[in-house]
Amino acid sequence: MKNINQRILKYAAKVGLSVEKDFQHFDIKFFEAYDFLPDMAMHFSSFTVKNNFTRTTSTSAIINSIGFLFYNIVEDTITSRKTRRTVDTPYVRIFPFAIPQQIHFSKNKQVTHIAISISTDYLKTLLQEDAAHFQYFFDSANNFLIEEIMTDDILRTVNDIVKKEEPAVLKGYYYRVKALELLLHLFDSLRKREKPAHQKISDHDIKAIYQVRDKISSSIDKPSSITALTKIAGMNEHKLRGLFTQVFGMGIYDYYQHLRMKEAARLIRDEKLSVSAAGYQVGFENLSHFSRVFEKHIGKKPKKYSSEVR
Repeated sequence: MKNINQRILKYAAKVGLSVEKDFQHFDIKFFEAYDFLPDMAMHFSSFTVKNNFTRTTSTSAIINSIGFLFYNIVEDTITSRKTRRTVDTPYVRIFPFAIPQQIHFSKNKQVTHIAISISTDYLKTLLQEDAAHFQYFFDSANNFLIEEIMTDDILRTVNDIVKKEEPAVLKGYYYRVKALELLLHLFDSLRKREKPAHQKISDHDIKAIYQVRDKISSSIDKPSSITALTKIAGMNEHKLRGLFTQVFGMGIYDYYQHLRMKEAARLIRDEKLSVSAAGYQVGFENLSHFSRVFEKHIGKKPKKYSSEVR
């Protein structure tokens, strides 16, 4: 543990992170870090949370940098039901380091994540002519927060980074390429979003949007009314719908349906439920309707998905 801490401190000092005070909250299993300064840095780790804790992100030594956090999206096909209950909800989050972000950790939760920080100038050179599509990343007057859905390509690359045995030589080169590959798949997914007008988002807005998201995800077998959600958010319907789509890349109802289908897929894959049982458990009574919605969000009909994962 002491050696791990020293590696974290050495890396943190180089990239401008403040983490030493956070050690008391985590039982760290592994920590690896690679800096490609002055343009980019990446670290990945796994730990168990000792107590409820909220961490506020600090600034970065990488000038005008953007953070990409791939949180708890490491696939583990042998994870037990008991263990899954101790794992926090996965997400991919993008934010400017200039705007502090609060990341909440719950006691006894298991966390595995990858964090990449990259300068906006370097990101522009990578995106080249496509940079115009992501102008909200580069507008210094714009406060933004983006969460994106995990794709199979992202998941596969994450596992290449975290779970595969590291190369014996050219490790730095390997992980730099993998970091760029991860960003490639993420931006390919982001590119498919509609191009909304991005508005500034305040700390209060962020908190409200996540309260709405938590409410939606807490009852996926039954949708929450828009009236209830606007009360939770403390904002009118127009603003709520706009900010929710801006952050999550889809409307409130589509997001709700996506969560239902991800859970249905998990029930079929991990719990070995039949298609009809999985559909019923996430609130569907009409199997044909369930099949259409499942195909829209998962990319294949549930019976075909079931035959492939068994």
